[in-house]
Parts: sequence; C-alpha cells; structure tokens
Amino acid sequence: MVLLRLWRGELPFEQAFWTWGVLVALVVNVSTTAGTFYLISIDQPFWAFFVGYVMSIPYNVFVLVAIWRSAARSQETPQAVLVTRIIAVVWLTLLSIT
Repeated sequence: MVLLRLWRGELPFEQAFWTWGVLVALVVNVSTTAGTFYLISIDQPFWAFFVGYVMSIPYNVFVLVAIWRSAARSQETPQAVLVTRIIAVVWLTLLSIT
C-alpha cells in the first residue's frame, strides 16, 4: 500500500516531497479551506473549524514525517536533506495555519 510505504519513508525522496508534500498537500489544504469558507458562510463555525483544521493538520503532519523519513534514506547530500526538511516544515506549517 502506497500510504504505508510513504509513512515508512520507502518512497523515493522526490516523490514524497513533490507529489505528496506539495501537490497532494496543496489539494487537501485548498479543499479544506474552501470547505471552511463555505461552512462559515452558512453559519456553521464548529464544522468550519473541523473541516479547516481537524481534517488538514493530520495529513500535513503525516506527510511531513514521511518526507523526513524519505529524506533520511535518500542519496542526497546532508545539506540538501537539511534544506529540504526545512522547506517541508515551513511549507506544511504555512498550509496548516492558513
């Protein structure tokens, strides 16, 4: 199963970062943000909070751990691994708070 391999850091580093950490994370977070705005517009603040944060943050944490593990297994230089980890932390944190 691809999600289990992703979690274990067994997917290629580039795939973990670009596919799951950028593309899928963007889709997940834009979708939950749109849902949040809609739920706020119909006066459903609890569900807006739930959709906006409870649904997106677990994914963001999951993919951050996956990227971290995948980076550790990659053949990249230690500097490249460090920079990518920092970028992943910043990117996924920004997605989580917006």
